[in-house]
Amino acid sequence: MLTRTAASFCKLLATQFPVVVVTGPRQSGKTTLCRSAFPDKPYVSLERPDLRALARDDPLNFIANFPDGAIIDEFQRVPEFTSWLQGEVDADARPGRFILTGSEQIEVMNRVGQSLAGRVGLLRLLPFSLEEMAGAFALKSASRLIHRGFYPRVHDRKLDPANAYADYFATYIQRDLRTVANVGDLSLFERFTRACATRCGQILNLSNISADIGVSHTTARQWLSVLEAGYIVRLLPPYHWNSSKRLIKAPKLYFYDVGLAAYLLGILEEGHVNAHPLRGALFENLVVMEALKWFWHRGQRAGLSFYRDSNGNEVDLLIELVNGIFPIEIKAGQTVNTDYFKGLRNFAKLYETPPPNGGAIVYGGDESGIRYDTTVMPPAGLATFLSRLTGAAAP
Repeated sequence: MLTRTAASFCKLLATQFPVVVVTGPRQSGKTTLCRSAFPDKPYVSLERPDLRALARDDPLNFIANFPDGAIIDEFQRVPEFTSWLQGEVDADARPGRFILTGSEQIEVMNRVGQSLAGRVGLLRLLPFSLEEMAGAFALKSASRLIHRGFYPRVHDRKLDPANAYADYFATYIQRDLRTVANVGDLSLFERFTRACATRCGQILNLSNISADIGVSHTTARQWLSVLEAGYIVRLLPPYHWNSSKRLIKAPKLYFYDVGLAAYLLGILEEGHVNAHPLRGALFENLVVMEALKWFWHRGQRAGLSFYRDSNGNEVDLLIELVNGIFPIEIKAGQTVNTDYFKGLRNFAKLYETPPPNGGAIVYGGDESGIRYDTTVMPPAGLATFLSRLTGAAAP
């Protein structure tokens, strides 16, 4: 079984809080992580109708079955459950009693905030990272990574990505998420999701998307919120500081898993990636999510953003550190080009305080090194680089 980076932080939370909540996309490995981290705890899933009915209709009896706690999967399926659990952990606040998992971001956070504030430790778990896969799966070309994505079951079961993501889309996005949003026209919601995929790595323009598929801006905003709540899309905010430059204020749009984005773009084989016009955007999506995984799986705040001004100066990824902002450029090409350094140089001139440690470039090649006093690396080198950059110990 592959060891998840987040396991250490999950166990740490269980020594500090009576309740640990693990949230993240469906099929990102939450249940597997919790059952391996806490093998002695009973496991129940509220996806089962009988257990869900018991937790809803007789919550005190349900909780009484687990005096030493339990792993409770998809706890948000019974909205009232956390209110009853609050009384239980107030009476017996032993750390690590209950481990809860949930896939709907807004619903999970609402339940935690309303009933379990101050009693819960939170972990956000995303699909596999390159750091985790390095010892278990062959890391080949960027095109292969983009095509296959990072959902555990695709790799563990050696599934065909096209079939796996088609099933994910049908059973999760079309069924679960549209229920949350009360979507009436399924075909339009599908078109909206695919339209978002065509904008991955781009500045979000909801008016443009809504016009393309023929829905109102209000509907497009609602549907985007649903995709955010379901850990399908992630908005990367622009970075702002006191500057005379006119800065872009809209966020950039990414998918939590690049494999799902590739599927929605019609990429059904690895060979399709190299010729696809959005290969660069998909590669950027991959790298940005790798950075997010590094921080979230260690329980750290991910101060990630991007820079772009009205003159076209931009840097793909900025990381907020204690001593300033660290810029990273992302380039899909396999050969390092002098143009790759242009954005970093311009940013160093614009930024009032020189960025600490210069900057870095993540590119589509295989070699790591130093060019023009800048670290250059493939995506697989990002985790080690971030550990050095932040001074983080190995998980």
